[in-house]
Amino acid sequence: MIPLKDDAPRVTTPYVTYTLIAANTIIFLLELWIGLGGQRQLDGFIFQFGMVPARFSAVIFNQGYVPWNQVYQLGRYVTPAAAFLPVFTSMFLHGSWLHLIFNMLALWIFGDNVEDYVGHFRYLLIYLLSGLAAAALHTFFNFYSTVPSVGASGAIAGIMGAYFVLYPRAKVLTLVPFFFVFFVWLPAWVVLGYWFVAQFLSGAATSISNHAGGSTGIAFWAHVGGFLGGMFLVKLFPARARRYYYT
Repeated sequence: MIPLKDDAPRVTTPYVTYTLIAANTIIFLLELWIGLGGQRQLDGFIFQFGMVPARFSAVIFNQGYVPWNQVYQLGRYVTPAAAFLPVFTSMFLHGSWLHLIFNMLALWIFGDNVEDYVGHFRYLLIYLLSGLAAAALHTFFNFYSTVPSVGASGAIAGIMGAYFVLYPRAKVLTLVPFFFVFFVWLPAWVVLGYWFVAQFLSGAATSISNHAGGSTGIAFWAHVGGFLGGMFLVKLFPARARRYYYT
């Protein structure tokens, strides 16, 4: 199911949502420009600013040195800052146009209403802290992985989790491919609940596959961690003053 738009009203302009969409798009264009210099240059950029779980294991166990680039067999000593800061920089990197478009579409649909509910600053906190929760759960299940994780999916999953709590009865126009393509309005709790269960089951399957020697290019556990983080965090913040409620 692919959500296209929702019917939940808002009364404020979602400046933070617009800024995040613009920032992600601009940085992806920067990635494309760096890629013009060759794959090796782009790989170095991704490995430097992407989130690599093995950096945390290296810091925790005082190993200090981990592979930095799997393709070219480079290595680098890791400091706590070098392990932690990419958690946030990785939220603004994407692997392809489709990766960027689907992430920004979800942020566009669900972000404005969450921002309207909690206010601009607290919305940004939910976004960033959800991204942190996503990175934490992904690292837990991939503790020694040297594969960089990039994308705003974990942070946006947190916004989706917050929306799930705040607007479960809102209607979401959804594209449903089932033999033929259908466009149907579904309750938000169905769309987002289905998405979360799919991510959880895919994460469990991925963990089993990884133990068996397989691999996947999608950080499903990051999505799960971000969604749960958003559900929890939005409960900590009261509604902003002078707003109406969606029923």
